[in-house]
Amino acid sequence: MARAVRFDHYGDRDVLYIADVEIPVPSAGEVVVAVRAAALNPGEAAIRAGALEQRFPATFPSGEGSDLAGVVSAVGEGVSEFTVGDDVLGWSERRSSQAEYVAVPVTQLIRKPPGLSWEVAGSLYVVGCTAFVAVRAVDVSPGDTVAVSAAAGGVGTVVVQLLRTRGASVLGIASEPNHEWLVAHGVIPVAYGEGLADRLRVAAPKGRIDAFIDLFGPDYVQLAVDLGIAKDRVETIISFEKAYELGTKAQGSADGSTTEVLSAMAELVASGDIEIPIAATYPLEKVREAYAELEKRHTRGKIVLVT
Repeated sequence: MARAVRFDHYGDRDVLYIADVEIPVPSAGEVVVAVRAAALNPGEAAIRAGALEQRFPATFPSGEGSDLAGVVSAVGEGVSEFTVGDDVLGWSERRSSQAEYVAVPVTQLIRKPPGLSWEVAGSLYVVGCTAFVAVRAVDVSPGDTVAVSAAAGGVGTVVVQLLRTRGASVLGIASEPNHEWLVAHGVIPVAYGEGLADRLRVAAPKGRIDAFIDLFGPDYVQLAVDLGIAKDRVETIISFEKAYELGTKAQGSADGSTTEVLSAMAELVASGDIEIPIAATYPLEKVREAYAELEKRHTRGKIVLVT
């Protein structure tokens, strides 16, 4: 038997519990991974609360988690890509990664670069693939100025760094305690709150903002349009209804969920071109406390469950 995070109905963090479940047996084309680290993501909290029931309904009892990194403990029929003992990272599409063991198709795994810590490897899928897609959506060229909301969050910290590797000037919207980190990574920090539009205009190096990536909420999509940014260069990963209303873009990790994208992001992190900040780690049994910290929405970097 092994431990896994479960919830039996929608609700607050209190619905989460640790269940004893059978260690999975791999089907053909799958491997079983002994999970070492699995990051938390805001979308998982929203699914658990029922906020995304229309788009992503849960089947109860439900597990939690997409991101994972660990060691292959068993291989299914026909698997030649990995062997027992291989270090891997990737994702689960079954909301099952926050557990000690998880069965995963080999098409959702890559080898873990030796230089990546377990915590970073187990945090890479959602933020890495989402950041890649968001940056691709706004068609960045060297010299462009791009504004990013929630620039110091889990996805934001990756987006701003990826934009910098593309030669863009970046306006990072974040609270003042995060400004030092942003400056250290070549980002122009801009405090959120009343008067933000004026602060963005003043901070823009060439007096213009070419693109906007929203990682927080609909007010920022509206702000981007109000700033006169072309709608095909406004991207949100969260405000789908607002994007539809205004005619802007709304892509997410699903659009970048390929091993090719994940491998490219893993190489950037392993080489040191991109840093994945780890805000905190929690043991699996402290899953409620981990989500409590996540849901404050003021954490810089990733919160990770470790086993």
